[in-house]
Parts: sequence; C-alpha cells; structure tokens
Amino acid sequence: MITLIALLAISFAATAGADVKEVRFVSVAWTGVTIKTELSCAILNSLGYEADYLPVSVPIVYKALATDEADVFLGNWMPSMMSIAQPYFDKKEVIQYVANMPGAKYTLAVPKYVADAGIVHFKDLDSNKDKFEGGRIYGIEEGNDGNEIIEGMIKKDLFGLGDWEILPSSEPAMLSQVMAFAKEKKFIVFLAWSPHPMNKNIDMTYLLGSTEDTFGPNDGSATIYTNLRPGFAEANPNLALFFKQLIFPIPMMNDIMDILHKNKSMKAGEAALGWIKGHPEIYKPWLDKVKTLDGKKGALEVFEAYLKTLS
Repeated sequence: MITLIALLAISFAATAGADVKEVRFVSVAWTGVTIKTELSCAILNSLGYEADYLPVSVPIVYKALATDEADVFLGNWMPSMMSIAQPYFDKKEVIQYVANMPGAKYTLAVPKYVADAGIVHFKDLDSNKDKFEGGRIYGIEEGNDGNEIIEGMIKKDLFGLGDWEILPSSEPAMLSQVMAFAKEKKFIVFLAWSPHPMNKNIDMTYLLGSTEDTFGPNDGSATIYTNLRPGFAEANPNLALFFKQLIFPIPMMNDIMDILHKNKSMKAGEAALGWIKGHPEIYKPWLDKVKTLDGKKGALEVFEAYLKTLS
C-alpha cells in the first residue's frame, strides 16, 4: 500500500519539474557521433548528471529509444536514415527533436583521380565496372543506413548497379582500404560523409546523381538531428533546453576530427573538450539559462570551472 508520505513525494516530484539524474545516450561507431556524444556526456556530468552512452548499430538505436532503454541519440542523419528512422517518427515512438548539425553530406565518393578520369556521376560507374574490382562498393558496418541505401540501389538496378556488390566493413577499415587503393591509383568507390577528416586526408570527389531514391536530393546534402525517447523532453525541462540549444558547427567538427586523426591515442571526448575550451563562443549558447541538476547554479559557471581543471 502506498503511504500518504509516498503519495506526497510522488506528487511533489511530478510538479517540481526536476530532471532525472541518469541520462542514457545511444551512439554509433562513427567519429562525428562519438565526438558529440562524449562531449555531451562530459558537459552533463560536470553539471551533476550521470551521463553515459552505449555504441550500437543504427536499427538498435531506434529500438532502444522506442522501448525506453535509451534517452538520447545525436546522430540521426537525414534523409539517409529515412527508411529506418521515419517509421518511428511517424508513430511518435521516437521524437526528432532538433537539427544539431545542418550542412552535412552523405553519399558515394571516389578519389579525385577517378573523377578526373570521367567518373563524376552515379551513372558513370557501371560503364567502368571492370575498373572497380568487377563492381565493388565499399560501405561501413552491417545494418548501417548508408549500406541499406547502396543495397537498395543494387536491388533496384538503379544506374545499372544491379550486378554490383557492397562490401560492409568498419569505418576505419573502409578508409584504410581507400587510402591503400589511392596510393596505387586503383579505382574505388566508397561511402563518404562530411564532416570527417577523410575530406582533408583523401583527395576525393563526391559523386553527383543522388535522388530521393538514394541519398536524398542536392547530391547527398544532409542534416543531422537529435532524437529523444517520447516524454523525455517534457519530463526533463533542463535537459530539454540543453539539447534544444546543442548545435555543432561543421568547422568545429572538422577541427576536432583532425585532432583525433593526428593523435591516434586520444579519445574523442578528450579532443572535443580540448577544442571547446578555447571556443567559448560555441559552448556559451549551449548553456544559456541551463542549470545544474540540483537547480542551484547556472550551468555555464559550473562548466567553465570544470574546464579550468583540465590540463
């Protein structure tokens, strides 16, 4: 039996608008999403929350958010994730909360010497199939939305790719293969995106031709969204404000990714905190009117005190 005291405690908690202490992120094993997630966890932990994340595949991300096993995902690439994510949005099982990184890109690419040879559009691939190991497209991890788009292109025989094959791999393994081929000027086509250090470290060209049936219009232009589990924003007003204001500029992401590329032993969150420490113009808007978990202090004051403790 619930006592009167317990009822009063429940009533107070419901009306006080106090945030939960534990914040459960889900992530995917992509450099950019890992940076955003680890940085967000560090900020929230400095404010008194207990934030952590679990790296999973894209389909598991949405199952976790829809079944209250996770709270936040910062890597909803659209429109490439449309086939996986949109059914959850339509049913309101996952909330597409706010665009956290506009101006991104996600589509197929080739090394520049391949583009210089005349292969600049999806339709140019099949007529040169013999130059691409008989028709191989290098993707990333199994279950990834980009891989699914490529598989759909093959299944539908779009641009004559019906007899091509996709080679799934991890992001590092795929990029290692691209760089190995580039050294020998061998032809390769691969899944690529921006922001990412590959854009600086590989002399590459994004292919033209993306449509609504592939990586979306405007040749694979993308927007990345923050996704929340249903009810999370309403139950956690302080966190809702933080995530609403949490926007990641493309130049920031490119800089941090380049730091990680040059310092292989550095963790994503460490690189992100080191960069953000010198850019208050970026983090101050994130924390405007945000409070610590207990509501006693402003988040900006507390986070800046935390940054001063970092070497």
